[in-house]
Amino acid sequence: MQPIFGTRSMNEPRISIIMAARNTAAYIEECLNSIQAQTFRDWELLAINDRSTDRTKELLQKYANEDPRIRVLDSKGKRLIPALQTGYAASRAPLINRMDSDDRMPNYKLQVMLDKWEEHGKGSIAAGGTEHFPDEGELGDGFRRYDAWLNQLAQNNSHWQEIYQECVIPSHCWLIHRDDLDKAGAFDPMVYPEDYDLCFRFYRAELKVVGIDKVLHHWRDRSDRISRTWDEYKDNRFFDLKLKYFLELDRTPSRPLVIWGAGKHGKDLAKLLIENKQAFHWVCDNPNKIGHNIYGVVLKDLNDIPKMSAPQILIAVMAKKERQEIKELLISWNKSQAVDFRFFC
Repeated sequence: MQPIFGTRSMNEPRISIIMAARNTAAYIEECLNSIQAQTFRDWELLAINDRSTDRTKELLQKYANEDPRIRVLDSKGKRLIPALQTGYAASRAPLINRMDSDDRMPNYKLQVMLDKWEEHGKGSIAAGGTEHFPDEGELGDGFRRYDAWLNQLAQNNSHWQEIYQECVIPSHCWLIHRDDLDKAGAFDPMVYPEDYDLCFRFYRAELKVVGIDKVLHHWRDRSDRISRTWDEYKDNRFFDLKLKYFLELDRTPSRPLVIWGAGKHGKDLAKLLIENKQAFHWVCDNPNKIGHNIYGVVLKDLNDIPKMSAPQILIAVMAKKERQEIKELLISWNKSQAVDFRFFC
């Protein structure tokens, strides 16, 4: 292990788990029990209390008093990112993982991630699948689809190809060397959703995602989770974030830029491109819209795409069946010319 980790103190754990906790007393013991049940035991947990008003801190301290691997800290700021910054600053291990205080780990999680990461070493991120479970009632179809999609990414190692659809590496489902995390900016940017922004920064840092075809995290769906209650998450398409990174990392100005889709999503994306002073073509398959001028751009028939020279296409169509048909059509066009497409959905 020396070439990978360098010199380690005897008291230095191999994995630091960063966990922010705010008013999760109803779930925190189940979460902590799942961490303590890990078959891999050389870890530390940085549990950061983020101004809880229930028994969260009391319960964290109870576990810390019984298990020296658990350290309880008070966040040095407000909300999630400052809590993560507080925990990371106090962490000691070469490898970093995150955890949510209302979720559960399968007992093999850390060992499986470590084994996979060690096969590749620095420059890589070990990432796996998730499984949502409801706090009460039935789990929605959207969460089931998201789990299935994440698990498929892990099977195919296709994270970077799909990054403009949704967050491809959940916040609690990766293991990375701290040097690589620092290279990507760690938890420094005050940007929400922080997990999706971090994914894009991993992508920008050209880190390799190593998928693990296994459920590595049990993710609780509850009515008061921040993705349901914070303003930053109300528009869960995150077009602003996606377009920012597309223009920085993947846009080739010499190539034609195309929006595919003239519904609400296409219109919202068009407005953002206009705000960013980006010229673009706009296509759709709706004959009632073709030829119309919207925001100063005339909509064209999608069959104009093969006439363009190596276009870059942003597909703003949400229906899964339509997306699959579009993908098949673009792949057939791609046999005769370079077509670069990404789903913004």
